[in-house]
Amino acid sequence: MALQAYRHILRATRIAFQGDFNTLVAARYQARQNFEANRGLATGSDELSKQITHAEEVAKFLKENVVQGQAAGEDNYKLRIHEFTERGDNEDIKKGKGNTLADTKCCSA
Repeated sequence: MALQAYRHILRATRIAFQGDFNTLVAARYQARQNFEANRGLATGSDELSKQITHAEEVAKFLKENVVQGQAAGEDNYKLRIHEFTERGDNEDIKKGKGNTLADTKCCSA
């Protein structure tokens, strides 16, 4: 399962950082370092299960939530939104659902 999670992260980095070689290499290096650091975890242990779950969540986040932007003028950016990019509608935000700060005051003490 760890190998499968590692492959998912590598695929997610390829999708998220397509065309940005330096960031792609850095992300893959970081993934490799994290997997190497946890290589000694016992098979079937709770810690191994947590690490695999975390790796799958990271892969999902990279694939669905990371969007590359490139400057296309002074105040404009061109975003590379791909088929896996999570798209929502504004209705959830308007209704105050989801992970928003609706009905909260800024800087309240």
